[in-house]
Amino acid sequence: VGFAASVPVGGRFIFEPSRQMHNRGNGKGGGIACACLRADQLGVSEDILKNDYILQIALLDPSVAGELESQYVTPHFIVHHKTEIKPETDWKKLGLPIKPPDIVRYFVRVKPEAIQRFAAQNGLTKLAERAIEDEFVFRNSFALNQKYYAALGSKQAFVLSHARNLMIFKIVGYAENVVEYYGLEDFQAQVWIAHQRYPTKGRVWHPAGSHPFIGMNEALVHNGDFANYYGVTEYLRQKNITAQFLTDTEVSVQLFDLWTRVYGYPLEYVIEALAPTTELDFDRLPEEKKKIYRAIQLLHKHASPDGPWFFIIAQSQPDQDMYNLIGITDTAMLRPQVFALQEGDVSIGLVASEKQAIDATLSSLAKEDPRFRPIADKYWNARGGSYTDGGAFAFSVKKNGTSELSCRDKFGKLVTGPTGSYKIHNNPNPEAPPHGAFNIDLATDNPKTLFQSVVMSVSAWSFDNWQWLMKTVETQAAKSDAAFEKSLEFLTLLNDRRYDTGKLKRSAVLQIIRGSITNLLDSVPAIGAGSGKYVRIDWNTRGNLAAPKGEQTLVVFARDFPPEDDDCDARLEVAAFKLGWKRFIVYGLKGQRFQGCGFGPETTGVRFDLYDASGDYIASGIDGMEMYIHDSAQDQLGQIFKRGQLVIYGDVGQAFMYGAKGGEVYVMGNGAGRPLINAVGKPRVVINGSCLDFLAESFMAGDPLNGGGFVVLNGIEFDDAGKVRAQASPYPGSNLFSLASGGAIYVRDPHNKLIGEQLNGGEFHPFTDKDWQLILPYLQKNEQHFGINVERDLLTVDGIIRTPDKVYRKVSAQKLPQLAKQTVPE
Repeated sequence: VGFAASVPVGGRFIFEPSRQMHNRGNGKGGGIACACLRADQLGVSEDILKNDYILQIALLDPSVAGELESQYVTPHFIVHHKTEIKPETDWKKLGLPIKPPDIVRYFVRVKPEAIQRFAAQNGLTKLAERAIEDEFVFRNSFALNQKYYAALGSKQAFVLSHARNLMIFKIVGYAENVVEYYGLEDFQAQVWIAHQRYPTKGRVWHPAGSHPFIGMNEALVHNGDFANYYGVTEYLRQKNITAQFLTDTEVSVQLFDLWTRVYGYPLEYVIEALAPTTELDFDRLPEEKKKIYRAIQLLHKHASPDGPWFFIIAQSQPDQDMYNLIGITDTAMLRPQVFALQEGDVSIGLVASEKQAIDATLSSLAKEDPRFRPIADKYWNARGGSYTDGGAFAFSVKKNGTSELSCRDKFGKLVTGPTGSYKIHNNPNPEAPPHGAFNIDLATDNPKTLFQSVVMSVSAWSFDNWQWLMKTVETQAAKSDAAFEKSLEFLTLLNDRRYDTGKLKRSAVLQIIRGSITNLLDSVPAIGAGSGKYVRIDWNTRGNLAAPKGEQTLVVFARDFPPEDDDCDARLEVAAFKLGWKRFIVYGLKGQRFQGCGFGPETTGVRFDLYDASGDYIASGIDGMEMYIHDSAQDQLGQIFKRGQLVIYGDVGQAFMYGAKGGEVYVMGNGAGRPLINAVGKPRVVINGSCLDFLAESFMAGDPLNGGGFVVLNGIEFDDAGKVRAQASPYPGSNLFSLASGGAIYVRDPHNKLIGEQLNGGEFHPFTDKDWQLILPYLQKNEQHFGINVERDLLTVDGIIRTPDKVYRKVSAQKLPQLAKQTVPE
């Protein structure tokens, strides 16, 4: 996880998202990096902070401190400031397996005579002095590590970091333990990154093997694994760069540093060298870019990390007063990633393995600083190697008197969120009904009818109007169970659907609506203390779980439950089901996983509604139940789904419905990488947005016209006014229906933008009336869930209603003899 903010924020805000992603590590390696620091907190002047190298040395054996300093610090450097970092707590109390290293921090500049001697000895006299000084620092750290650490030798000390205005801390433990142990809760920076390591290579249970790794002025964390690690080390060895910690993350940052600092490549070229543009994306590049990219690939493709990976990089560029947070994904997109942007009086850009980690960061910031809000203005996934944005994004903090944050893609194109007002003045007694007659009676009103009447006028509303509406609904909800039920349905429609919020940012309106939903659910009587249809259970009352006695719905407040293991809320819900509960509302989620899992066969009649930030593996293996996720979902959703209905009011993450066998699924937004791979049987899925790549790879779902499975891909999105519009392409990647043997993809593609080169084992078949009669009932259900009208939003193209066969195209699997004919010479 990482974020960059236009104002300094404390280390405690990297704490919560790190803690919530424990399952991405094993407690054997955690670390953080921070950049764009505060001079007063470090005890130095602004000039020293900008110009000096912050040399941080981790002492595993404190007895070597004097000897090390006399050999690698004082002979070469002018030391402007020295600090020994004292721990703030006992490592044993944190449950750490070994004591974290002592850290000595030096603010240094290389002595002029050392620079001159080094330049003359190495033929560097024509370089700028700062470039020579950078190289000296880099090599000095290498020599220190070689003597005092050396991957296969003694382990006495190593250099944590040596950058300007950037520092790294890492331990054997979890990333948040770094914050606790070194007392960084109130230490402020404008760029933070953190990592939980589940080791794949290197010294797996040693602080030097933890992420982040340092280049020169950049720190890198990495999720993934390289197949060509040895090849990359050989490439680097030819440049006299040697891996010392034997991990693929170390060589990743060495590549980044080589191409950035030594070769002077712009960021676009570095990204291209790391993640080469290929196939159809390369063909769609402008000719001038093709020429440059061919040269880059010829020179560096054999050093490009081969395998699944995703990088987050914190980069310091003090000479330009620029500090960057960079996210880069590989072209195969095998590792999860989510980007987000929030703009306002203060702005923040975020990138993480999971959306819930982004939400945790924003939530923790918003609780302490009202300039931040708990919901981002914009969330998105990156498609690695894309010809449109490159699948990589940089959030940059520019210090120029003031501090500004901007986001740009690989090609330098500015990325912004929706505009509008966002300053909510919380009024405990709002008395600002909208203009005109506006009578609400949730004892008798139909929630859907009320929703339709409200959204026709909200484009002219103020925040006070919205707060008045929320107070009115909450007041009426308290009158009876029936009023509560209608109020919750009405507020949920306001949360789920898209409509025009006028001059107000949708993220700020959602903040008000979701606060009211939380208030409603908080008001439900505790289990054992009420006699109505709804009862509420939380971490403190979990021991009171009992069979229903007339109650119908168990409301679970999940906030304090662990995300997994025996005491998680998902286990409690299974226990409740065995006692007779069938209706569940789960809210206050902050990344908890596995809701709906473990219920066993035959769960028809069971319903889940999930609010807030859900986690991975939800609805996996379900057999008959219904599940509604009232926000975006995350990775591994609906794996081996057998039967039932799943509705997602947002996007879905990686490997959605992996190995699914059936069920109906409706996705309001987009899918990330590899949705429905290895799905079999008869899954019926409607995705209203698009997918990154590899949709329905190895799909084995029979004949859709004879009971088999299919996917409808509408390729649409909502504009800022809540209107449906077509995306630039219904499917931007390659490998649509790759190596599929059954089923079909029905693509809304009235302008025939999808081409044969995007298929890999699939082929276009005529779209018939039988196909339309097959998918129409699912599109009608899709309309019920999301308000996406079949005639107005799907069949209308360029203002004209068209027949289905002029709007939809059918992709089916090629038959085996056809494939064999293409691949086996006669």
